Amino acid sequence: MNSSVLLVDKREAVATVTLNRPEAMNAFSAELRLALGKAFRELRTDPEIRVAIVTGAGRAFCAGMDLKELSSGGEDASGFDKSVVGQDMAEAIAEFEGPVIAAVNGHAVTAGFELALACDLIIASTEARFADTHARVGILPGWGLGVKLPRLIGINRAKELSFTGNMLSAAQAYEWGLVNRVVAPDELLATCQALAAQMASCVPQVLQQYKRLIDTAYGMHLPDALRFEKAAGIESAKQVSAAMIATRREGVFGRGRRQTEASQTGRDS
Repeated sequence: MNSSVLLVDKREAVATVTLNRPEAMNAFSAELRLALGKAFRELRTDPEIRVAIVTGAGRAFCAGMDLKELSSGGEDASGFDKSVVGQDMAEAIAEFEGPVIAAVNGHAVTAGFELALACDLIIASTEARFADTHARVGILPGWGLGVKLPRLIGINRAKELSFTGNMLSAAQAYEWGLVNRVVAPDELLATCQALAAQMASCVPQVLQQYKRLIDTAYGMHLPDALRFEKAAGIESAKQVSAAMIATRREGVFGRGRRQTEASQTGRDS
C-alpha cells in the first residue's frame, strides 16, 4: 500500500497514514490525493484495522493543494479533475467506518486544514498552525471546511479565519475547541497511538455503530436525532445477550480500577 508519496504502517488494529512529501510540506499533488483516497478505501476492507491516524512527514501536516501543479495547467491540475472523481479524499475518509485521528504535527493549511477536519478528532503538536487561505487563492472549499469549521468553533470565529487567511496557533485552536489536545512534538504520535489503542479495544461493531450514530444525528434537528438514537439503541440492545454484558462488565470495571490506580502516578491505560 505504500508509495513514494504516502506511507501506511499497520500495527495490530491501528493504521498510521503518513503524507510523505516533506520537501513540498506535504502539499496535495494529484498523485498524493489519489494515493490517500486509495489507501483509505483499502483500509476499509481490512478486517484487522479498526482505527486510523493521519499525519505528515517532516515539519508540516499538509500545506494544502500543490499550487505549483495547479498553476501549471496540466491534465491533473484541478482539485476536482476527472482523475479524482470517485477517489475524493474526504469521502474516502468518511467511508472508513472506524475512528480517524488527525496528528497535526505542523502547518495544516487550506486543503490540509480540510484534511484535519475530515478526521474524527484532532491532536495537535505545539508546532501546529491552521489556516484557511481559500479566499486568497481564489477558490471556494469543497471538502467540508466551510461547513464544518463554523460548527466546531462558531460562525463568527470561522468567518474571521476564512475571511482573513490568518494563522491560528495550536494553543488558540485548543481554546476555541478545534483540537482535542495540544502536546509536545515528540509526544504527538505516542499520544495518538495510545488513544487509537484505547478506541480499538472497544467492541468493534459498536465502535463503528457509535461513530455512525454521532455523525448521522449531528446533522439532524434535536427531536429527530433523539428518535434516531432511541431506535439505534433498541436495535443494538437486541443484539446483546446477558452473558455478553456480564463478560464485558468485568472488563469495564477492571479497566476502571487500572485507570484509577494509574491516575495516582500520572499514567493512563
